[in-house]
Amino acid sequence: MAEFWYNTRTHEVEEGKLSPSVDRAGPFETAEEAARAPEIIAERSRRWAAEEAAEDAE
Repeated sequence: MAEFWYNTRTHEVEEGKLSPSVDRAGPFETAEEAARAPEIIAERSRRWAAEEAAEDAE
């Protein structure tokens, strides 16, 4: 099964581990999902920040 990665330096989708790990985000199941990596990462970061804030408020 193919894995897709988002290259954070070039902003391109890659199939397989082509770039150094420091430049890769993923893996993703589809190229379309990998292309949305910046959006997905931002969404997850917001969710984690909200969860941490809720835990701190307890």
